[in-house]
Amino acid sequence: MKTILVPIDFSENADKALAAAKQIAAKTGAKLLIMYAYQPYVGDFMIPESIVTAPIYQQLKDDYRTKLNERVSRAQQEGYLADAIWETGSVETAVLKQAKENSADLIVVGRTGHAAFLDKLIGSAATGIALQAHCPVLIIPPNNEVIRFDQFVYATQLEFDEKEILLDVIALTKQLKSKLRLVKVNSDEQLDIQPDGQYIDEIEHELGIGRGEITILNSDHVMDRLEKYCGQIKADLLIVSNRRRGFLEKLLNPSMTKKLTMDTQVPLLVYHKESVKDGLKAPMVILG
Repeated sequence: MKTILVPIDFSENADKALAAAKQIAAKTGAKLLIMYAYQPYVGDFMIPESIVTAPIYQQLKDDYRTKLNERVSRAQQEGYLADAIWETGSVETAVLKQAKENSADLIVVGRTGHAAFLDKLIGSAATGIALQAHCPVLIIPPNNEVIRFDQFVYATQLEFDEKEILLDVIALTKQLKSKLRLVKVNSDEQLDIQPDGQYIDEIEHELGIGRGEITILNSDHVMDRLEKYCGQIKADLLIVSNRRRGFLEKLLNPSMTKKLTMDTQVPLLVYHKESVKDGLKAPMVILG
């Protein structure tokens, strides 16, 4: 991992996201790109240009630049490689653009709760970023108090070839010196076409993940059961995959990834896989 992009809006949860990114950077040596997307206030297009360019507006922009530079300077003083990025416009568009231009390996973003409007500039865009980014996206929920990465839960359906994603997850687990568990929740909400044993054998023999590290649960509510399980084992991170699915898969397995990005109380890492058109031999869909 070489580059981590961290969009911030100077809210409390954005600072938590930055703290999480620092933890990952400390163990991987990645560079932090700390970004702010300045958005003109709603209704600015109706305000005369002379007012928009008034000193108070310029002062606000200057204050934001100062806050951004302060966070970058602090990270540098703490020993991290860090740069500032200033953008103007939509948060989601700016983040996706910068992630691509800088070949980001990871985006870390805070998801806000029911705070004031200005505190939701980043949080409200977290879902769109997670679903559209070319690289993995780590979402930090607002209630998360302690940022650590000791125990990972990887949610799987054991239905498709997911070795490529698992190789990336295993590599990250080793870099962060964490433990990894695979979990499947049997439910009417999820596909259940192939026998689980077939994929468990492949995972065990090809990736070295033992059967003792794979848990199969039953529940009518996948999200609730996953979060309960994460709480039981004190998981610090829930990993899922969002796939660009074909027509058939959309009918068989409605996406839950979007719901998870908005509602989960556990830090969520979203990977992406392109699907094979209308084929059930496509890369693995993990809840999404």
